[in-house]
Amino acid sequence: MPAGPSVPAVPSYEVRALAGIPEVRPGDDLARLIAAAGPALRDGDVLLVTSKIVSKAEGRIVRAQSREDAIDAETVRVVARRGALRIVENRQGLVMAAAGVDASNTEPGTVLLLPEDPDASAAAIRAGLRELLGVDVGVIVTDTFGRPWRSGLTDVAIGAAGVRVLDDLRGGTDDRGNPLSATIVATADELAAAGDLVKGKANGLPVAVVRGLGHVLGEGSAAADLVRAPADDMFRLGTSEAVREAVTQRRTVRAFTDEPVDPGAVRRAVAAAVTAPAPHHTTPWRFVLLESAQARLELLDAMRDAWVEDLRRDGKSEESIAKRVRRGDVLRNAPYLVVPCMVTDGAHDYGHARRDAAEREMFVVAMGAGVQNFLVALAGERLGSAWVSSTMFCRDVVRKVLGLPEGWDPMGAVAVGHAASAPAQRPARSAEAFIEVR
Repeated sequence: MPAGPSVPAVPSYEVRALAGIPEVRPGDDLARLIAAAGPALRDGDVLLVTSKIVSKAEGRIVRAQSREDAIDAETVRVVARRGALRIVENRQGLVMAAAGVDASNTEPGTVLLLPEDPDASAAAIRAGLRELLGVDVGVIVTDTFGRPWRSGLTDVAIGAAGVRVLDDLRGGTDDRGNPLSATIVATADELAAAGDLVKGKANGLPVAVVRGLGHVLGEGSAAADLVRAPADDMFRLGTSEAVREAVTQRRTVRAFTDEPVDPGAVRRAVAAAVTAPAPHHTTPWRFVLLESAQARLELLDAMRDAWVEDLRRDGKSEESIAKRVRRGDVLRNAPYLVVPCMVTDGAHDYGHARRDAAEREMFVVAMGAGVQNFLVALAGERLGSAWVSSTMFCRDVVRKVLGLPEGWDPMGAVAVGHAASAPAQRPARSAEAFIEVR
């Protein structure tokens, strides 16, 4: 009877909890405990080890007045806060709730911290099992995470050894021949989640074994590779924290790279600017965007010539004038310029000098609020900026060169671009120094 067509093997794997691991105490040899519970481990198996028992074995139990004190000590950066809940970046570089500090299944008055170096912990367990059982296995240390945009918790990899934690499929094609340009599979996280289905949180099964996926084993990667780099993280902060970060990180940038500025980013910043408060339901803000090099040079040359004439009238020497002009080159070196202008349409005319002066000041304050919004929004777009007052000293020249209406008052200029270097550390300022309470 002729043989039928061969049937391709269907991929499959097995995941099971490892029974028989006793209560773990500080100083215990986890590899030895796991080997005793799983003497039949094979090459190619992947062990999923709950971080709690790793922390206990490594003595990461500390006394704390409160869990909040321990969270403070383990926090590097607050990402988001809502009520008592804090999402933070901890000392291991992980972004998670409460810095991973756990007050469950530990003695009263103590809390459990995450392993100091989860990748090293995984490597130590793996090496111990190789020595005790002669097997080549992968080891993943897991912990429970919440996830943005998704309800519920799942286990993820916080430490790994002998496992390729990411499977980069970019450059390949799908079964229809379409190129894969953005597909990177978080293999270690998928394995951690599978193990969580059988380990259980409260039934004394802290280790699981995955069998049948030996192809995921490999050297040269660690769970730290799963942490997205700050430069690539579009959601690094919570909403209120992002606002505070943009405000506090807004700095005056005086040196820019040659990288072009995205005009769309500037327009989004203008959209933020015009949400500022203004008197009498007016809209006093106008933003002139100098996107062409020709427009920028024409304006800056005309402003420079006017400034030089003013300095000469003031009796300044040519050497002094040259130094001053060089110091004003921040606008000339920027790849993009914006001239914010104030219009006072809708201002009340009281026919009284003091009241009319106060009326104008209201518009000036509104203009300042709009410019600050603009600068903060640029920082949120990861653009550097510098507000310079120079156009206020030659408004007629600016209006003439840019063809602006007579009622538009230039209120400085904003240099925009990508910062050539990180700004110097800002000296700390106490808010109390600027507060008076009555």
